[in-house]
Amino acid sequence: MNKNSNKNSNEKNNNILTKISKKKQALIKPLSSKRLLIALFVILIVFSLLILRIGYFQFIKGSGLKELASRQQTTNRIISPNRGIIYDANGKILAQSASVDTVTINPSRIKNNIKNKENKSEEEKKLQEKLSKAFSEIFELDYEEVFEKVTSTSSLETIAKKVEQDKIDKLKDWMEDNEVTTGINIDADYKRYYPYGNLASNLIGFCNTDNVGQEGLELKWDNVLSGTPGKIVSIESATFSLIPDKNENYVAAQNGSNITLTIDANIQSICEKYLKQACIENNCKNGGSIIVMRPSNGDILAMATYPNFDLNTPRTMPEGLAPNWDSLSSSEQLNSLYKLWRNKCVSDTYEPGSTFKVITAAVGLEEDIVQSDTQNTFSCVGYEMINDQKIKCWTSGSHGAQSLRNALMNSCNPALMQLGKKIGSTTLYKYYNAFGLFNKTNVDTAGEANSYFWNLNDVGNVELATMSFGQRFRVTPIQLITAISSIANDGILVKPRIVKQIENTDTGAITTIDPVNVRQVISKETSNKLMNILESVVTDGTGRYGAVKGYSVAGKTGTSEPDYNNPESGYVASYVGISPAQNPEVVILVTLYHPPKSGSHQGGQIAGPVVSQVLTEVLPYLGVPSDDLSQDNSLDLNKVTVPDVRNKTVLEAKKALENLGFTAVISGSDTSLLVTDQVPKPGTSLLSGSSINIYSSGNEARISVQVPNLKDMSFSQARNSLKAKKLNINVTGTGTVLTQDPMAGTTVEEGTIINVTLQKQTNDIH
Repeated sequence: MNKNSNKNSNEKNNNILTKISKKKQALIKPLSSKRLLIALFVILIVFSLLILRIGYFQFIKGSGLKELASRQQTTNRIISPNRGIIYDANGKILAQSASVDTVTINPSRIKNNIKNKENKSEEEKKLQEKLSKAFSEIFELDYEEVFEKVTSTSSLETIAKKVEQDKIDKLKDWMEDNEVTTGINIDADYKRYYPYGNLASNLIGFCNTDNVGQEGLELKWDNVLSGTPGKIVSIESATFSLIPDKNENYVAAQNGSNITLTIDANIQSICEKYLKQACIENNCKNGGSIIVMRPSNGDILAMATYPNFDLNTPRTMPEGLAPNWDSLSSSEQLNSLYKLWRNKCVSDTYEPGSTFKVITAAVGLEEDIVQSDTQNTFSCVGYEMINDQKIKCWTSGSHGAQSLRNALMNSCNPALMQLGKKIGSTTLYKYYNAFGLFNKTNVDTAGEANSYFWNLNDVGNVELATMSFGQRFRVTPIQLITAISSIANDGILVKPRIVKQIENTDTGAITTIDPVNVRQVISKETSNKLMNILESVVTDGTGRYGAVKGYSVAGKTGTSEPDYNNPESGYVASYVGISPAQNPEVVILVTLYHPPKSGSHQGGQIAGPVVSQVLTEVLPYLGVPSDDLSQDNSLDLNKVTVPDVRNKTVLEAKKALENLGFTAVISGSDTSLLVTDQVPKPGTSLLSGSSINIYSSGNEARISVQVPNLKDMSFSQARNSLKAKKLNINVTGTGTVLTQDPMAGTTVEEGTIINVTLQKQTNDIH
């Protein structure tokens, strides 16, 4: 009974479970299908959103993200081209680029040098500070500015340009000591150097730190000299290592071309020496300028300005030129530097004064209005009445009746006013234009200014009178010398030339810049007549201080009064010289600005001697043969050749010198020592009685003295003054001292020879 009962019970339970299972399955089936649909729907939505997001980044933000990735992965480094060399006419290097380095950083890569990864943010900041401190100390930079670059988000920052090798070595040592190998780039670069410092500084100009020309020839010829930069493009991974299958892209730099000038460094040096001396001795407040030009082809052999500056440190004011420099504001200092950098020869205009009488005379001769030597052509009573206005001659007296030759020899203002009236303003302006005086010469340097003349319709009787003798209009020195050079060149105007050759340094190709004949301005016959008159100005007129022993010189003096619109501009003293007078080789224009009115301020007196000094050295240097037209009026003094006493004992040297009439100046008391040096050098010709300093081993200390001012002294006075300082004299000419070289106040060694020119005094120098 129990078995049946249990059996029935089990069956009953099974039936119940079966029923429950069936109900559960019926209930679960619809629930699972619903959930599956929901899940599928959610997945579909997520997938759709993902597709939309991918599409958004691909098609809408794609180009921007691609560019960002490219910037993050690409490293561009510039390769600087080598700037071209500037040569003088003889191949001397006036400007060149030397190898230096530029230091840049990739700020985002600096953190890759960190070893401790646990406190990476803190370690990165410490490294940035440490690196900034090193940069600021090695390259002498402001720490805060460097730190801003080191922490920048830019891909590349420049730390220092044009760095010398010693500082690069310090940086490399620091990197090695501090195990910094990533993020700092040291790339080859170039820095501009000027081997001769101040020589032709206002003409050559200089570059900024990016090797871009700022002034002068460096600016004018920047496109030719600069070349084209190259670059290195590298692709990097996210860990800032080069991607192996991406080749480094290298674009080579194209170096700049070399240029060769017509400037001769030796002639330039001669001009600068005597220009500086004249400006200092005559206290020329606004300095001066010299141009030496070859009239046959327009070549500029020298173009000098005083004061000048060191091209290697152009932003440093030369000592003594601005005593209150530190008290000036930054804008005042910059304006002073701009004034210092100006090339007066091309950038400054001035009233040419009586040198311009050459132009008026040329027009009169060419138009057959006047003849060279017809007497009583002009009459000077000391002034000319123009519209009830008295315009005076430069001298307090009168010149009386004169020919054109007399008028130019006397530099007579009334005579030229009378000639200008006969010519008329319309004809004068026609020739001014033909001489190129209304236009820039287009000389190949930066900063050329143009002339200022009255409009022809505004030229009245007074304006006609004053411009006939060179006042109340303005020209540049380069315009005037170009015009007068045409008179020396058989009447043919030639464009001034400074650059004569360009060399492509990559291909070796050479381009020659040929001389340019502009036009025939006056006839050869007129040119010859006027040159003959101008020679008389030097031999017998106001231009005699420009004469050169052994050479014929044609010339004209000039002294212009202060501009009536700017009385503070002061006088301008000038002199134009042409030599030889027959077959001219050079034309020289000397211009001295603002000499004091109280002293010598006339062109013949202070500019004429500079012309003589320069030509005395330049003509023999150029190989121009002496024409022997001038007689030797120098003192007949006995000169003796200095023997070579080196390697003799002091006692033997002393006896040898005294036997020839010299005075031996001995350093030390031991006469048994061998002579190691002597001043002046062997082979020098000196007057008997001159002193020779001899030095022996252990007694080689040199004594320096200041050259005394010999101006207006007689020969005996000058010789005694120099002898008292153990200096020697070399003299030419007769009369009193006109010029000396070195100039007064120069510090020289005992025994140095002072070259002195004597000249008879006269009161008719204009």
